[in-house]
Amino acid sequence: MDHLTALENKSIYIIREAFNQYKSLTLLWSIGKDSTTLLWLVRKAFFGDVSFPVMHIDTTYKFPQMYEFRDKYAKEWGLNLMIEKNQSALNRGIGYATHDGFTCCHELKTVALQQAIIKHNLKAILVGIRRDEHGIRAKERYFSPRTIDFKWNAGEQPPELWDQYKSKIGKEVHVRVHPLLHWTEVDIWEYIKRENIPISELYFAKDGQRYRSLGCMPITKPINSKADSLDKIIKEIKESKDDERAGRSQDKESMNTMEKLRALGYM
Repeated sequence: MDHLTALENKSIYIIREAFNQYKSLTLLWSIGKDSTTLLWLVRKAFFGDVSFPVMHIDTTYKFPQMYEFRDKYAKEWGLNLMIEKNQSALNRGIGYATHDGFTCCHELKTVALQQAIIKHNLKAILVGIRRDEHGIRAKERYFSPRTIDFKWNAGEQPPELWDQYKSKIGKEVHVRVHPLLHWTEVDIWEYIKRENIPISELYFAKDGQRYRSLGCMPITKPINSKADSLDKIIKEIKESKDDERAGRSQDKESMNTMEKLRALGYM
């Protein structure tokens, strides 16, 4: 069995385990390469059918190309797409023109997700994060319980030894399921190439720049790049010494920003 197939098989096993355990399940789709790869794996796991909702947390600050991509493939793949916003925060004027990145991420992403969990009575959420993506995400588990107030304690995650996962949880919590934890950034791109997975045009270089990681427009900056094909992107990443999220300014505002956001329920 080749490397990518081994990764795929493990992820599909975790996806099916989550589907078997939780009656109220959704997939969090950010429209980025990782969550789109996760969505692809879900479709493979159930032979092209996604029988549970796919949720997009819309901050209203995404790139126009991301919204176009979302709507195109939600229709093409027959997704039950739920678009959730923290409308009360938007009504209060929470936005990048007047507030810092931490506040915007917490209000427009985390709180919006909290509201959606309550609104739809969600018990489990499939999320496309990887351990190599950020230091704090290296502390995650495949099945990661959250308290009733949605907080996360990195030091109290259940052990997962020999592929034994703690998928059963109590009534007072919900769980984040992370089927891509064991993948790397290069793995994702090589799998995208192998499977011919559609991804946003923003990842490909144009006029000497491209986006390596996608987020809200005001805090997501392009990198200098000539990588206008999948092969060139893979080669560039293998040779790069820069962090994947170097263009995401909220990660730079303080050393503990991401950990604080994660502790409050951020994806």
